[in-house]
Formats: sequence, C-alpha cells, structure tokens
Amino acid sequence: MKLRSVTLASAALVAGVATLAAGIGSSTTPKPANARASVVHKGGTLSVALPPATNINWFIPITNPANDSVYNAWLQDQIYQPLIHLSNSYTIDWNQSVASNVKSNKAGTVYTVNLNKKWRWSNGQPVTSKDLIFTWNVVKAASATNAPLPWPYVGAGTGDIPAGIKSVQADGPYQVTFTLDKPANQQWFIYNGLIQLVPMPAKVFDKYGSNWTQEIKYLGSIATNPSTAQKASDGPFELVSSVQNQSTVLKPNPAYGGHKATVNKLIFVYEASNDAEFAALKTGTVNFGYLDPSQLGSSRALTSIGDSIYPGYSLGVFWTEMNMWPASPYRSIFDSLYVRQALQESTDQNAIVKSIYHGYAEAQYGPLPVLPNSKFYDAKGEPTVPYSLSAAKKLLEKHGWKDVNGVMTKGKQKMKFTLMYVEGSESTLQEVQLMQQDWKRIGVQTQLKGENFNDFISMTSDHTNTKWALAVGSGWDYNGPGWMPTGGQLFSSTAPSGTGYADPHEDALINATHKPYATEAQFMNAFFAYEAYTAQQMPFLWDPNPAIIYVASPNVVGAKQYTNAPTNNPGFNYMQVK
Repeated sequence: MKLRSVTLASAALVAGVATLAAGIGSSTTPKPANARASVVHKGGTLSVALPPATNINWFIPITNPANDSVYNAWLQDQIYQPLIHLSNSYTIDWNQSVASNVKSNKAGTVYTVNLNKKWRWSNGQPVTSKDLIFTWNVVKAASATNAPLPWPYVGAGTGDIPAGIKSVQADGPYQVTFTLDKPANQQWFIYNGLIQLVPMPAKVFDKYGSNWTQEIKYLGSIATNPSTAQKASDGPFELVSSVQNQSTVLKPNPAYGGHKATVNKLIFVYEASNDAEFAALKTGTVNFGYLDPSQLGSSRALTSIGDSIYPGYSLGVFWTEMNMWPASPYRSIFDSLYVRQALQESTDQNAIVKSIYHGYAEAQYGPLPVLPNSKFYDAKGEPTVPYSLSAAKKLLEKHGWKDVNGVMTKGKQKMKFTLMYVEGSESTLQEVQLMQQDWKRIGVQTQLKGENFNDFISMTSDHTNTKWALAVGSGWDYNGPGWMPTGGQLFSSTAPSGTGYADPHEDALINATHKPYATEAQFMNAFFAYEAYTAQQMPFLWDPNPAIIYVASPNVVGAKQYTNAPTNNPGFNYMQVK
C-alpha cells in the first residue's frame, strides 16, 4: 500500500496454482499497458504536476514509513523495474515484470522465481539473481526491530516478509527459490510478499558485503540523495535531476528491456497550490495534471483549449486516523468502539460527496471501496452507517459522557482534540470544516491544524508523536508493499502503517486470509469475514473514496489509456507528446 494525498485524489487466491494469472476488473479500466499506438509520436516533454506541498524525496525502491508515498513510488517505478508488475486490472503482466514466472508447490511453502534475461541495468550489466538476493538481504536487515534510522522498512510483516521466510537461495544467475516456514495462500504470498522485492543494482549499492547493518545504514544515508538513483536504472527512465520544491527531471533509458519511452523528457513538477497547478495547465507549463473538485466550475477554461478531463478510482481506502499509539493521551478514548461509532455516525459522508466532491467520490464504510469494481468488495460486509447526530450523542451519553460547556466530559477525560489535515486543497479544508461543525454539535471539540503532506505522513507514522489526535487528508492505495487488500499492513496489532489499533480477533481473521485453501470460494469466505469485522470495528473512521480528476492536454497521447487508475501507477513510458 502507498500513502496517497487526498489532494491528488480529489484533484484529479486458489491454492496449488503454479503460475498466477487471475485478477480483478475495474469500471474505469483503460486498455492494457502493452497495447501499441497506431501512430508513434517521438520527442516532446511530458510534464506531470505533483499535488500541492508534496515532494519527491526518496530515491531507492525500499522505503521507510515516513517516505512511503505514491509520489515517491511514481519516481521509483520509472527507475527500477519491479520483480512483479501488475496491470490496471490487477493481473500480473509478465512482459513488464523482471520475473518471467513464479512457480509454487501445492503446499504453498516453496516458490521458484525465474528472471527474464532481457532486463539490463543502464550500465550494461544484466539484472540477475544477485540483485534480487541483495534486495532480500536489505529488506531483511531493514525490517529488524533494532534497525538503525531511518528504518524500519515499511513492508515489515506484510506478506510473510521477512519473518516467515525460512531460506532464500540463488539456483543460478536467473533463478531464486524462496522457502517459507509454513504454508501460505499462493496468491496472497505472491501479491503481498514477493511483489515487494524490487531488484536493486548489487554491484552499485553493495558497499559492506555481508555486514547488512552497515549496509542499510549506508543506504538510508543516501536514499534522499538524487545522485543515488543516477547510478544505475533498469526502468524506462533515468534520473537527470531532482530539486526539492521545484521539479524532478528524467530522460528515457536506452537500455530498457520493455516498451521504450518516445518522449525526450519526463518532468514531475512541484506545485505550491491547486490554483498554481490550474494556471500551469492553462498556460501549458504542465500537460498532465488534475483538478480539485472546487475547481470544476472553472473547468471550461481548460476544455475550451482542448484539455480532456476524466475521473479515475483507485482500489484503496480513505479515512480519519485516530492516534491510538501507547504514547497517545487519547488512546483510552479512541480505544472504545462506541466512541469510534459515534464519530462515524456524526460524519456526513453523503454531504461530503455531494457538496464538496460534486459527485466525484463514493461513500465508503469499510476497507474496500465501491469503485473500482472488484471481487473483494462485499456490500453486505460494509453496511452503510446512517448519519445521525442525535444517535451519536445518545451513544456517548449512554456510556457516561456528559456535555460540560459544550465539551463531552467523563471524569478527567475531555473530547477536545487537535484535528490535523493536509493543507493545499480547498476540498480537504472544506471536508475537515464540515466534520468539525458536525462533531461540535455532539460535544466533540476540535482545533484544525494544517500540515504539508510530507510532514503529515511523517507525524502520523511516528508512534511517539502526541501532537495530533485526529488526522484527515491521506489514504492508501493497495499498490505496495501489499497489493492484495487483506489488511495486515494496516489493521493488525503489529501493522507498521497503522495508528495503534489492536484487536486479537482482527489478527486472527487477517491471518486466516493468508492460509492456502482448496478453492477460491473458501478463500473469499475468509476474506469477507475479515472485511465485515474490520468495517464494523472502525480501526479508522471511514471517509469517502474520492476520484482522481485527471486533466490531460490535447498534445498528450494515451493519457487516459495508460493512467492505470486502479493501481495508481501511470504508464508514463507509453504516453506520447505530439
């Protein structure tokens, strides 16, 4: 999963399978990324707008929690080719994967990964098992509880990585075998475990040999330096430069083993505000960006010059986070399910969808969204929570809370919180203001505090930070480290990307989705049990899932076709500029 700013969102399983090939569908599915345009336009610059107050600041594909964002992933996906590449329909595209296939035994304990020999680094060296083994050792070391800063690795504990792996060995230059401690659902392990291991250039990055503590300390020290990504690339682009609060510039990688980019240059452009980004689209400074819903009334200024505007829904979840870490002074309040229920009942999702997102969003009441269509969403397991301020207040009063001068109070506890939000988006500000007004009516007082996106995720991922109680403005796309939405990364007691929620029954239901099953129906039953319980427990308050409202200039060919909204992983090397 990757943290995604609401700014961008609003702006714009069968056991025994030998080779995985099943996925889910999407109501907004573009054509597969391996399709070919009939006319090839060569040259030009593809300029992509970043959401306000976001930066690209992490230059290796193994990430820590504070830098695990969609925008860093966009860069990493251009420079480092993934071991396993998912298409917009959540099927594995072996043609774009470093792995040519993955074969497993029927027990789900042994996985043989064969590498495609076509992939090479930009320095001419082939991508081999040494690179994959190097990545594995880095992930293993960076996942340790005593790993030096800036670690731990964000995916630790997801997909049996690394604790569930008994051994990893190279069987030659293009084959690696992973053996697990216990059987695992093959689809789950491939989608959530193996998919995390993006090969890194061992000959370039390996500085300390078998001293992996020193190695990850070194990698952590250079991860924020753009020159790190300039050493070697096996992805479609090579990094030219990256300057904070300005832009990140890339050029096509001539050694790329997949579909080579036809543009001369790809630029990620920093934008200070939605208004600045709108102006950049209007003047042509950027030719691929987004709209904030608050700007829809001005969209004619873009469509009149030929820009196309279209929505895309990614498979993900948006929320209001509650600080339930042990250090939090609010933990004892948010730990109570009835408190979470009262806050959810007093969150008017329908008003947010209609008045703030102008219909470009879907109300969500559990860990899976209504859109895009997927086999994982179960409407019965995610029933609507009716908006009712009176019911919410009665629920609090039933458990001993009393309104004292407008603030719900119980003993020494007061429902008076800091509500942190990601600044830069008018829609996000409107959303938290509406929530603040409604919560005030049930005696929950909040003070709004805006933060830029990078600081926001840094604070919410810090288990010791007590400066926030509630947080709005981010969400998760199920697009790495764990792609299958079984929740371990977010909702388990040891979730590295959670906010302190812990429940033994939740853990058991999540673990049940990791086991091998004789049929897919049995697996889906286990998944739906997890989904229903998680929806009811509200480890986060569920917020609407907003569409990304994309904007593409008329000279950008293939923007909609290769946006890949469900995975939020645009195929920039397939887009052309004419």
